[in-house]
Amino acid sequence: MKVGSAVIFTLLFPAVAFADVYIYPNKGQSAQQQDKDRYACHTWAVQQTGFDPTRPPPAAAPAAPPPGGEIVKGAARGALVGTVGGAIAGDAGRGAAAGAAMGGLLGGMRKMDKARAQGQQQAQQQSYNSQQQAGYERALGACLEGRGYTVR
Repeated sequence: MKVGSAVIFTLLFPAVAFADVYIYPNKGQSAQQQDKDRYACHTWAVQQTGFDPTRPPPAAAPAAPPPGGEIVKGAARGALVGTVGGAIAGDAGRGAAAGAAMGGLLGGMRKMDKARAQGQQQAQQQSYNSQQQAGYERALGACLEGRGYTVR
């Protein structure tokens, strides 16, 4: 017995591709015909939108550096600059301490800016994925409605 690609697709991805789509056969289509139509419409929707819900989303951005890294780097840079400035003013130790505090503060702010930018990038990616999925579901629905199904 030959197993068709529609049956294989349905067995492998029964809930993934159609999680938010309800399909009702208006013309008495058999279960086998429904599987064929769903597979054909899935393929067409992927071609139209470039989005395939059966594939994982793109890999996430690399993990953030360990906590405190930016602060320590900033403090070290600030201490170096403060030492030079303090030496000119006659108190290298006090200059280094002030420079380290200011550098640590700036490093912390840089860390927060990077975290905020990364969060915005992740939100944009999620929004893009949602838009892609919505487009796919519209294309899938249009195809299935054209084949005699009610889609909600």
